[in-house]
Amino acid sequence: MTNNIILVGFMGTGKSSVGRRLAQQLNMDFYDTDEEMARVTGLDLMTLYWKCGKIRFQSEEELVLCKLLQKENCVIATGGTLELYDERLEAIRRSGMLICLKANADSIQQRVARKQNRPLLRFGKEKGRMQQLYADTECWERVADLVIDTTNKPFDEIVQMICDVREREQHGVL
Repeated sequence: MTNNIILVGFMGTGKSSVGRRLAQQLNMDFYDTDEEMARVTGLDLMTLYWKCGKIRFQSEEELVLCKLLQKENCVIATGGTLELYDERLEAIRRSGMLICLKANADSIQQRVARKQNRPLLRFGKEKGRMQQLYADTECWERVADLVIDTTNKPFDEIVQMICDVREREQHGVL
């Protein structure tokens, strides 16, 4: 196992914001799979999803994630609708610590309402649609090494929680 930290969770739970701060705090490299997909394909996520389709989107996501999981000493923020399956979970576990961020539906709705780059919410930000998508990602909570509810928590507090757990794990306290 390498020493990476992989952040999973639904869109709007703070993976990118927490990940950037965490990487800076731990002097690690930071990668956001959504940003890497856009860089590699030359397309923003909305265009990639709607022009090229869900299958191509997921293929690009898989390629980017596999490359990033082979790196060392980095924090990786995954896409907000990343699907869980055995081979992916195995690869993530080999790469490092799996942390799932979650938040309540109201917080998520407020956070994603500020952004227009959410392909699966293109036709509206209805709470019902978000709850359906959120249910599809809850499985990560059952397999993560650590689950943190980011609702009403400052990013610095979340970062500190992760640092504390990581330090205890490295010293065999967990």
